Amino acid sequence: MPTVRERVDTGRTEAFSDGVFAIAVTLLVLEISVPEDAFDNLWRGIADQWPSYLAYFTSFSTVGGLWLAHHAILRRMRYADSTVIRLNLLLLMAVAFLPFPTSLVAEAINRTSAERPAVLFYGASLLVTTALITAIGRYAGARTELLREGVPAGDVLAVASVTAPSLGFYAVVLLLAALAPVVAAFGFLGVGLLAVLRARGDTAGEPGG
Repeated sequence: MPTVRERVDTGRTEAFSDGVFAIAVTLLVLEISVPEDAFDNLWRGIADQWPSYLAYFTSFSTVGGLWLAHHAILRRMRYADSTVIRLNLLLLMAVAFLPFPTSLVAEAINRTSAERPAVLFYGASLLVTTALITAIGRYAGARTELLREGVPAGDVLAVASVTAPSLGFYAVVLLLAALAPVVAAFGFLGVGLLAVLRARGDTAGEPGG
């Protein structure tokens, strides 16, 4: 059991994390632009940016689902130990990194020589990020001394179990990306949207409710 000195209140951890999540989703939209040479036919120029919209919606929904799960886990915790803090820093590093593969995949789709590695790299980034939030939930759920009074361990593990299926979906879509990168890119969007929809009920009510 961690000593008092090894534990910190989750309030500061959650506040810092919320800031990183907010900055990351803001940076996503900054990568969307229409080239100046398309201004003569602006409507077509806007429509031609569909890969950027796809990448943006996918990353935003993924980060949104992760934020919901992250909030659901930390609000059930009273303390965070050194392992939780380190895992959380890794998660934030992955979230902050996400605008790069998002921009990369948006630029590479419809470019035959680049789209497959870009989609694979993008999918791997989403997979790693989701794996980290799942690891935080499972670790915290296994240590009742970190939880708020009256919160059962199974409650936290249930939150982690919501994100866990996404890992399998990502693995399947990554295999698909080797054969059909554009189809896989839409598959990643589906996984992200599913994560948001499944996470809704996990943040409602009081801890343990």
